[in-house]
Amino acid sequence: MPTLNWMGKEKVVNHHRDVPYRVLERVPEKGVLDSHGSDCGNMVIHGDNLEALKALLPEYEGKVDCIYIDPPYNTGNEGWVYNDNVNDPRIRKWLGQVVGKEGEDFSRHDKWLCMMYPRLQLLRKLLAPTGAVFISIDDTELANLRLVCDEIFSPSCFVADISWQRNYSTRNDSKGIPAEVEHMLVYSKAPGWQPRKLPRTAEMDAKYKNPDNDVMPWTSDNPCAPGAVTHQGMVYAIQHPFTGEMLYPVNGSCWRYQQDQMLEYMSGWCPYTLCDINDAEQRASVCGIEVSEVRSGVMGIVLAGTLDESRAQAEAVLKRGQWPRFYFTRNGRGGIRRKTYIDKVGGRLATNYWPYSEVGHTDEAKKEVKAIFGGKVPFDTPKPTRLIERVLQIATDKDALVLDSFAGSGTTAHAVLRLNAEDGGSRRFILAELDNYADTVTAERARRVIAGYGEGNNAVEGVDSGFSYYELGPALFQGDGTLSPDVTYSDLACYIWATETRAPYEDFADEHPYLLGEHAQTAYYLAWEPGEETTLTYDLLRELPRRGAPTVIYADRCAIAPERLDEMNVVFKRIPDQIARI
Repeated sequence: MPTLNWMGKEKVVNHHRDVPYRVLERVPEKGVLDSHGSDCGNMVIHGDNLEALKALLPEYEGKVDCIYIDPPYNTGNEGWVYNDNVNDPRIRKWLGQVVGKEGEDFSRHDKWLCMMYPRLQLLRKLLAPTGAVFISIDDTELANLRLVCDEIFSPSCFVADISWQRNYSTRNDSKGIPAEVEHMLVYSKAPGWQPRKLPRTAEMDAKYKNPDNDVMPWTSDNPCAPGAVTHQGMVYAIQHPFTGEMLYPVNGSCWRYQQDQMLEYMSGWCPYTLCDINDAEQRASVCGIEVSEVRSGVMGIVLAGTLDESRAQAEAVLKRGQWPRFYFTRNGRGGIRRKTYIDKVGGRLATNYWPYSEVGHTDEAKKEVKAIFGGKVPFDTPKPTRLIERVLQIATDKDALVLDSFAGSGTTAHAVLRLNAEDGGSRRFILAELDNYADTVTAERARRVIAGYGEGNNAVEGVDSGFSYYELGPALFQGDGTLSPDVTYSDLACYIWATETRAPYEDFADEHPYLLGEHAQTAYYLAWEPGEETTLTYDLLRELPRRGAPTVIYADRCAIAPERLDEMNVVFKRIPDQIARI
């Protein structure tokens, strides 16, 4: 497989492992609660998204259903700054300098790749086995991003390169070949990912009619399927009830259903029976094989009565309506066709071209943000909400978890909230934004969508939802491996529970101050006091309310012999040495 190399790559390939795990500190006054006092599982995180992604890992690894990101396009007109904390002097120089605007400055591309690689690594870890990631990008870094994603996600997990028609008009003074589209690369966590279908359009439904007053609209469809040679039992004659002609599938094809099912359908016109009509030559012609190769014993579906009797009965059905599933065209005198009912066809397939008429354009996005923020546009390059809604429509079910780690103006939160309001879903969002506008723009947009915005005829009704706002707190571990003095018991308890169980954390302090919980028939305890040394003793064991098989206890020291711990099904883990690092 072709791989992409750039200056500094060797320093960032495994850099995601060295990113410190930081706790998330909730800022209650910046969040919003719904009518039931809940944040609905939604999060807005202010901080470097590399550290934010690492902070999410214990609780959310392998649980995110859909990721959408809109990273810097690296056009030379952006002032993006992301601290990767890489110690190599070359990378420190590149990551610390101002991005060049003129010419083909390769250090600019090196810098961008060094920034993106560890973030994509962590995003893949967070993605669920059935999930997919959507990455907006333009021509500047498209080729590089495709190669990097092939390396991280695997070429077998490539889903599509979607072209989004971002403009509704082209400038007359454009030079060269104007760029009408941007790209959205789509990769899945595992091969074989299939998008959901889009809602049907009125134009699609208009093709379905009901000329025979059937139970629902239908359209005329092919009665045959490919595979005559391999399905010779489905290659046979059907006698026409109006003309008496023997009908066969078109050459190379077979009837769509097994003979017993077809007999049932045809009997809806008049009585039919199975009969050997010695038609091996005709069936061989349909299959394109020699007569000697034709399957023997395949009978035809023929009229049970005379042609006049059969025609009279079929005429009555034709006049009555609600014709059988397989019917005859030209008022009964034509060929055989199959009904496909509207409730069997499902939605519309999403292609790799998304026109602005369906998902919005850049001007629409700016007007949308302007309406939300009272005439101001606090973000230069927002995406239209309809674009992200399209992503959610094909990539999520109603209770999906959605992540956007380059949150910008908060379009992803807006799309999740609006789609939930439309279809009654309970999708959750997690947004991370580095810049200081995480509060004043990213989170504020979510607040206004929840509360409602606009006036008069332009007023948009709010939605009953909420979110919690977080700042990145201290690192859990210091450089020497010891616990940070700023870490609280709750911080450490949540981290240990997540790394041990990957299950949601509940507070059992009322039952015992050291109890973390019970999972898979194992009880977990954290015997730890900030600034003090705790020891696992027999006295402590006697206090514990739950004992599983085994019981896992974290403490600073242990005063019980290992063999006695084994006898009691107790596993001691030393703090901080045996706390898992992620």
